[in-house]
Order: sequence, then C-alpha cells, then structure tokens
Amino acid sequence: MKYPTTILNLIECFKRFPGIGEKTAERLALSILDFDSETIELFSKSLKDSKTKIRRCEKCNNLSEDELCEICKDKTRNKDVLCVVEDPKNVILFEKINVFDGYYHVLNGLISPVDGINPEDINIASLIKKVKDDKIKEIILALKPSIEGETTSLYISKILEDTDVKITKIAYGIPLGAEIDYVDSLTLEMALENRIDISTNKNS
Repeated sequence: MKYPTTILNLIECFKRFPGIGEKTAERLALSILDFDSETIELFSKSLKDSKTKIRRCEKCNNLSEDELCEICKDKTRNKDVLCVVEDPKNVILFEKINVFDGYYHVLNGLISPVDGINPEDINIASLIKKVKDDKIKEIILALKPSIEGETTSLYISKILEDTDVKITKIAYGIPLGAEIDYVDSLTLEMALENRIDISTNKNS
C-alpha cells in the first residue's frame, strides 16, 4: 500500500532539502497532518513569500526584503570596516554573536577553478568598487579555512595590495575542547600559522 498522492508529493518536496532522506521526509510530511489550519496557512504563505519577496541587498548582497538590508540601513555602524563573507548565512552567524559593528560584503561563493568558479563569477568586482567608493579602511576576510577560501583571500589581497586598505583575516585554529589527535592537518597548519604569543597577547 502506498500513501495518497498528496502525501507522496509532500514527501518528494521535503526530500529536496539538503540532508533530508526518505525517512525524515516521510516523518515531516506526516507531521504536517497534525498542524492546525492557521499554521498551515502561515507555512504556505512563508514559502511563497520566500520566493517572491526575498531579494539581494543592492549594497552588500545580503538577503533582504527591500533594496537595502537592515544592516546597510543602520547608520550607527562602523563605516570604515568591511567584513567579507562567503554567503548570507555567515552574516547571520556574526550578527548572532554580536561582536562586529561594521558592514558586510557577501561574495556569494569562493574561487574554485576545479568547479569552474573564477573571480568574475563571484562578487569581487563589486567589492573592489565598494572599497574605493566608500573609502574603506579595513577589510576582514572571514572565509572558511579551505583551499577555496585561501585562494579567494589571496586573490583579494593581491588586487588590493597597492591600496592603503588594511587587510586582515579571521584566525583559524583548533576548536575549544577538541582532541588534538582528531584535528585535521589543514586546521592544525592554520593553528600553527595563527598562533598567539601569550606573553604579549599579540599574533606572532
């Protein structure tokens, strides 16, 4: 016996989400049957709105419902510092920890020649323009510790090497509480390169 077509279609929809397999999709689809009409209406409207209302901020490429996102609209933030990230999820992460008060620039990807992603395929040109137009004093490269992240960081640094812009990147290292035996070689290498001199509390 099979589920009714409506349930099967719902299961297939959930299976399209990253990391969702057959069993999880089935469980999610069946759980919707227990939702009240108001929740179903909100769920349906939110799905439609995410496709019709969400756009990219014209200034930083973050997710927004208006031409500018809430961060770019905020005039109280530090206009001299720009944090460069890979995607909008990274912006949300930094905002949640509430330690950065500057603005952002979302690249929407990383340079990866193996995957056919070149510098012109991500938002590097708009980054360079923003740095010049907004007279940015410091760029923080907050990209993941991978070959693609390092390649992108080096490319951006090379383009801006003749400017007065200070270029920094977040330190990579061993997670707090992690067993060093299980740390991968790239993370261990980054931890050594970005080690801290505890006698002066400055990067060595």
